[in-house]
Amino acid sequence: MKGTHSILIVDDEAGIRQSLSSILREEGYRVEAVASGEDCLEAVASNPYDLVLLDVWLPKMDGLATLEKLQQAEAPPMVVMISGHGTIETAVRATKLGAFDYVEKPLSLEKIIVVVKNALEHQRLAAENRRLRAELAHRSAILGDSIPMKALRQQIALAAPTNGRVLIYGESGTGKELVARALHAQSPRAAMPFVEVNCAAIPEELIESELFGHRKGSFTGASEDKVGKFQKADGGTIFLDEVGDMSLKTQSKVLRVLEEQRFEPIGSTQPVSVDVRVIAATNKRLEDEIARGTFREDLFYRLNVIPFTVPALRERVEDIPVLARHFLEEFSRSYRRKPLALSATALEVLTRYSWPGNVRELKNLIERLVIISPQFGTDTIEAHHLPPELFRGGRLLPTNHASLHEARAAYEREFILRKLEENQWNMSRTAVAIGVERSHLYRKMKSLGITPTRQ
Repeated sequence: MKGTHSILIVDDEAGIRQSLSSILREEGYRVEAVASGEDCLEAVASNPYDLVLLDVWLPKMDGLATLEKLQQAEAPPMVVMISGHGTIETAVRATKLGAFDYVEKPLSLEKIIVVVKNALEHQRLAAENRRLRAELAHRSAILGDSIPMKALRQQIALAAPTNGRVLIYGESGTGKELVARALHAQSPRAAMPFVEVNCAAIPEELIESELFGHRKGSFTGASEDKVGKFQKADGGTIFLDEVGDMSLKTQSKVLRVLEEQRFEPIGSTQPVSVDVRVIAATNKRLEDEIARGTFREDLFYRLNVIPFTVPALRERVEDIPVLARHFLEEFSRSYRRKPLALSATALEVLTRYSWPGNVRELKNLIERLVIISPQFGTDTIEAHHLPPELFRGGRLLPTNHASLHEARAAYEREFILRKLEENQWNMSRTAVAIGVERSHLYRKMKSLGITPTRQ
């Protein structure tokens, strides 16, 4: 709604102030007007304006000096300069000082309306861009104070400003994509596209088309031209995830792109030149793949300019509480749940688990807990709220609990889970094995948060 936008007119001519105020109010804007640069600064200091229409020629402090002071604010308003004695030099200086546009008198009211709309739309887009960047930075944050993660962040800071190709090693779920995004975000290419390609998820017969594009009619089903990922990433970064799953045929084409920075879309004889930084990732040992003949040695050396290794979560257990709390906050906000906390006992369970799925597994677990949290009847996630798989295989011992009650509950939960496993989750046999009635076993399992997943 226009009525949500406020505009300040700054002009020493009363007729200009009146005519501009009248036409902009008719357009639905909230408008105020002052006659000097000093009054403008005072008004902006006490009221946030979306846009200032600022005359260049003002008594005492002129418009350019006023503009310069306006730009020193933490969140300056959009400024459009207006003048009856404009010169190219004045317009250039106003633009360099941060003015959005420059309009000459006599004013065309139609042009003023268009300029105001454009300025406010530019402001909206800039604010949306800042919000999205902040949200992306929050979601892509590489968290953890462990020594491996501190070293990883230092390595990113050193490699990001360069154009060196990066090969990221790590198990599935460790956060290799986050590292790639951090490298892009901290690079001179940050304002350009970041394009991700999951080489393991695209069928072999389609991956060349995905990477390099195709021309209409080049193969059955090619009903129109398609722009490939490399071309979409021009000027920015392309992230080849799970590059070890790429076919040898596609590897040879990627190698050519790395060598020549150009390629031919399928069905075309016209080369397309690109300027792309390549970051690749794999959960395989590419040296082993080379020995098997499934990965090109020359491509490996092209990609492996700056090698990174993302540690498994079990190698940085001290980061688990930080990550768990971060995901709790993130999902509580996105699912509009009350803020949740993890008890000391629950955190102990999380830190003693081996996390074969790494950070992805932890993130999925926390999301599940947030979704079902209303049934807990409390804002604190306790150990008995956690799923049974976190207690299996002797991963948790009931030690260091805050109270005897917690230690007993943890031990009982571990004991019952073991017996259920031994008896293939047959409730009757388990009840006999531990010497209780079947109904009592059900009640005990419910109190400990154990769900009878198998019968």
